[in-house]
Amino acid sequence: MSLSRKRSALYARIPGGADGRRMLWIALINKAGTGLWMGAAALYFTLVTGLSVAEVGVLLGVSGAVGIAGAPLAGHLADRFPVTRIIIGAQLQQAVALLALLTTDNFALLVLYSAVNSLADRGANVLTKLYAARIAGPDRTTYQAVQRTVSNAGWALGGLAGALALAVGTTHAYQALLIGNVVSFAVAAALTLRCAEPPSPSRLVTDSTESAPAPTTPPSNPWRDRSYLLFTLTETALFLDDAVLQVGIPLWIVHATDAPHGLAPLLMVLNCVLVVCCQVPLSRFGSTPDKARGLLVPLAGCFVVGCAALTASTLGSTWLAAAALTVAAVALTFAEILHAIASWELSIALAPDDAQGAYLGVHGLSSSAQRSGGPLLVTAVIAAGPLAWPALGAGVIVTVAAQSRLVRKRLIRQGPAAGHAVAGAPVPAPAESDAATPRTT
Repeated sequence: MSLSRKRSALYARIPGGADGRRMLWIALINKAGTGLWMGAAALYFTLVTGLSVAEVGVLLGVSGAVGIAGAPLAGHLADRFPVTRIIIGAQLQQAVALLALLTTDNFALLVLYSAVNSLADRGANVLTKLYAARIAGPDRTTYQAVQRTVSNAGWALGGLAGALALAVGTTHAYQALLIGNVVSFAVAAALTLRCAEPPSPSRLVTDSTESAPAPTTPPSNPWRDRSYLLFTLTETALFLDDAVLQVGIPLWIVHATDAPHGLAPLLMVLNCVLVVCCQVPLSRFGSTPDKARGLLVPLAGCFVVGCAALTASTLGSTWLAAAALTVAAVALTFAEILHAIASWELSIALAPDDAQGAYLGVHGLSSSAQRSGGPLLVTAVIAAGPLAWPALGAGVIVTVAAQSRLVRKRLIRQGPAAGHAVAGAPVPAPAESDAATPRTT
């Protein structure tokens, strides 16, 4: 088979057509730029702008807190305006905010610009997720898996390039990394301009000769939907694998084990490699809401194994510690992969068609809240000692049981077609939020 035919066959396996493939290139460029900057951000603020460690902590904390509002705001807008245009706006907002960092070393302005960037960043995550759901239709889980794989590859490429630049260590090197991230957002915005607007079940698109009929009932409101809010709350706990992998394991290696400190970045590389290799193949096990719900049990099992391995890493020699930490990283990575699949499918399937963006915006609060509170919880576990890890694993088991029961009851109410309606299909009259059955995609 010729190279062109192989490429055509590969393209044919990616849902979403030409726009779906273009969004994958956008994800690769976007995450490569982010990978360039994120590893150098704290160093830039301390070495280039002259902030103290405490000021950097305040800056990151405030900007992260402001960013939490980005997810519901973006989801609300996406139900009322073309999602591609909002994505472009978020990309340009990030580019301008990051570029503004080069213009000042004033602490208040740096906090402001970082907060503006964080707001757009959290909103863009929801918008790209919503675009993927609309462009890929019933193949949305497969597409999201491919997109997540590409994003991880972009992170790795950007991180490697950033490490080379950081080896130089000059002010110009740090500024170059920041400018590289700005350029990535500008290129991504230019490519997004070429993407067609996908059909939206919450917004009727008409030509100039037609007028949109006025809605007979108000759209569903996620803030009044108790079961979806509870689902989002349980999601916050299940996103903890991210904090354990990125914060917990490196700190645990340094403060509680005899493993070499150089193992920490190697385990992060292992995490990226496993996600790139396994995310797409495993996505077929979560292609429907019922299958996605079925992934919750192995997800909890992987998390518990990871926590037990972290406890075991304190019980023996350097080699035993290294082996146990490797087992922990592998188990927690598979928990991360399985949760990404289940969370992606269920967050869409449980959202009504008439307010898909608003519901996904509320769901986006779970990852944002975990980013703020997760590191605090993980550091508390580390301070409590080895036996706190199994306690954290037990908490995840309880959370998984609660979410599984909640999802099962909601899917039964929605009926056997839950989660399988095609985007853009006619939307039935909405029911009262949580007092009756919400519709699904």
